[in-house]
Amino acid sequence: MASKAQLKAAEKWAENNKEKRKIITYRSYTKKFINELADEKDLDKIIEMVKSKKQSMQKDD
Repeated sequence: MASKAQLKAAEKWAENNKEKRKIITYRSYTKKFINELADEKDLDKIIEMVKSKKQSMQKDD
């Protein structure tokens, strides 16, 4: 079990890093979905979304 100091430090980090925590959480959800729940149709849609996102990012450069 974590000490009170560790819990307080973790809470402080989470409060000061909301955007980073959000990214970490969504990345984890995405990996879990792909690895455990997605069927072939889902994976095909994800691949198309990734390709589209990469193309739009390249246009921005």
